[in-house]
Amino acid sequence: MPLPRIAVTTGDPAGIGPEVCLRLLTNPTAAEICQPIIFGDRVVLEKAAEECGLPLNARVVSRPEEAEGPSILDFGEIDESEYQTGSINASTGRAGYRYVTEAIDAALEGKVDAVTTGPLNKEALHLARVPFPGHTEILASRTRSDRACMLQYSEEIRCVFVTTHIGYAEVPALLTEQRILDVIELAVDAMERIRGRKPRLLCCGLNPHAGENGLFGNGEEEKIIAPALEKARSRGIDITGPLPPDTVFLPARRKEYDCVVCMYHDQGHIPLKALAFDEAVNTTLGLPIIRTSVDHGTALDIAGQGIANPNSLLQALKLAAQLMKE
Repeated sequence: MPLPRIAVTTGDPAGIGPEVCLRLLTNPTAAEICQPIIFGDRVVLEKAAEECGLPLNARVVSRPEEAEGPSILDFGEIDESEYQTGSINASTGRAGYRYVTEAIDAALEGKVDAVTTGPLNKEALHLARVPFPGHTEILASRTRSDRACMLQYSEEIRCVFVTTHIGYAEVPALLTEQRILDVIELAVDAMERIRGRKPRLLCCGLNPHAGENGLFGNGEEEKIIAPALEKARSRGIDITGPLPPDTVFLPARRKEYDCVVCMYHDQGHIPLKALAFDEAVNTTLGLPIIRTSVDHGTALDIAGQGIANPNSLLQALKLAAQLMKE
């Protein structure tokens, strides 16, 4: 059977995305997994190759259908003179947004089998007046998906998120029974596909000590989270909680359970990046397409130095290929 065709976006041109894409193009393991098609700009990759001392060995194409082997789909979105490596720029935010929307559309049209995204810079997106704070929101809007959520996956730790790129003060108002239940069901479906069995889930509370029976917070655990978990259990889902967030990620629990339901971004991202920074993969659940991503940012401080670690991108390709088999 032919290898799956995966659209790999370079992410923000000023970050490390172009470098890790270059490393991917010459990685023999990646070549065994899929046929990568880099969605980006040829001049961006050429600049990264020169700065990082890396080869650029890929055919440049104008349509995904023309790709044979590792290829670069050149959009001509940005000129080398418009940006500086390592600097935040509206032009790079606009280019990164173009790459990901083109990849989403190609997947929706069946021109590629999956999408794996490089890192975007949220400040650059804002400067470019992109009306979304990150990939998860772009993907949900572009694919018209009402129940999308983020899964951060590694062998060491796995988390799904009820809310993502919002301020802490906004979190409580966005917690509803239905949203929590949707995220739980998406997590169960994903973990069954990945692990081939019914998963066991843990759920964090929102407040310290999971509210301590109403002493902390405004009763979110008792009024919203616990009822959502009861509904999940009534549907045959194995989920424990709400539990104090500071004990959910203990080593014994990580071995016993398959995935943790987190109420907000840093509740899960801090332990995940502390334990599996170079191995974790970001996946968006609830979409009509398969999308995985690196779990690191644009790393502007090291961009163009030839020292970026490409392992997260490789793991993201592996997970995308695995999800395609299910």
